[in-house]
This record gives sequence, structure tokens and C-alpha cells, in this order.
Amino acid sequence: MLMSTWSFLKRHKRKFVFAGALVGGVYLLGKYAQRKIREIQEREAAEYIAQARRQYHFESNQRTCNMTVLSMLPTLRDAIIQHLNSESLTTLLKTKPANKLEIWKDLKIISFTRSIVAVYSTCMLVVLLRIQLNIIGGYIYLDNSISKNGLVCVQCVQY
Repeated sequence: MLMSTWSFLKRHKRKFVFAGALVGGVYLLGKYAQRKIREIQEREAAEYIAQARRQYHFESNQRTCNMTVLSMLPTLRDAIIQHLNSESLTTLLKTKPANKLEIWKDLKIISFTRSIVAVYSTCMLVVLLRIQLNIIGGYIYLDNSISKNGLVCVQCVQY
């Protein structure tokens, strides 16, 4: 029985070698593919985490900016009221002077100017604060990323 098995193996030696090489190649190719898939998944997970960190940092920066704008609005309102004071004209109109029409025109001009200045200055305040805080926040994010990793990542610089 051992002799017949040995002769069978000798007769089909090339087929066994070829089949073994094929099975081994498929096995090694499968392991290589698994390793590459794992590397791609890890890279995508790292990119997702980095994107989530950048998004969180940006949203936090926007919340800070909104709170800063809200805290500065009373100061802005007081400055506008001080420079465009309509209260004196209103009290003057209540005394029924002779030049009532001229005072009324001045009051309309000051009121309209006050409204336009309030809208414009609020918009400018928001824009300037957002620009300044986003620039500062970007530098802080880069510094934190560099200090944590010890090297500059390409995604951090693109932020």
C-alpha cells in the first residue's frame, strides 16, 4: 500500500507542486490583501478622527466668536447712542418750538443714520471678530497638533 501511494505521488509530482504553489500563492495574496485593507481602514479612521477634531475646533471657535460679539454689543450700542443722540431733539420737540419742522428733519436724519450705523457696525464687528478669532484659532489648532504629534501633518496645514 505504501508503495502504490509512493508511485502515485511520483507520477503526479508536478501536479502536486503546481497545486501547492497555487494554494500557497492564493494564501499569501489573501494575507497581503487583508493587510492592505486594514491599512486603508486605519488611514480612513485617522482621517475621520482628524476631520472630527477640526470640525469640533471650528464649531468651538464659532461659539466663542458668537459669545464675544454678544458681549460687545452693549458697548457698541452705547457708543452709537452717545454719538448719535436723538434724545435732546425729542425733548426739544416736546417743548413745541417755532422751528419744529427743521428739528423734525434733523431727528429723522439722526434716527435713520443711527439705524444704518447700528446694522453696518454690527456686521463689521462680526466679520472682524470672526476673522481674527479664526486666524488665532487656526494657529492654536496647529500648535496643539504639532505638540501632540511632534510633527506637522498635511491635513493640519490645510486647515
